[in-house]
Amino acid sequence: MSRYRFTKQKIDKDTGNRVYGTTVYPKIPLDDNDIFVYSIEGDRLDLLAHKYYGDETLWWIIAKANSLRDGKFALSAGQHLRIPQNIGQVLLSLRAANL
Repeated sequence: MSRYRFTKQKIDKDTGNRVYGTTVYPKIPLDDNDIFVYSIEGDRLDLLAHKYYGDETLWWIIAKANSLRDGKFALSAGQHLRIPQNIGQVLLSLRAANL
């Protein structure tokens, strides 16, 4: 699912191009069901999202939960990561924050 699904859009009057507003990402609180892992060589956010959620487009949930903001998919080996398991609630919060 696209992380921009709930982002407001409009059409630029001058160019006719679609323009996206700012996407507001929700805070992802700790949950007893969260999984904690250490990354290994070759791990990437999209691959972890596919492994744990079955959807590589949800990589941003792992990035947000771990305050990863450098724009890289690749992870260093040995990074301690939290993999949130309450993704349904995260997606509802994303929708609410952007409506």
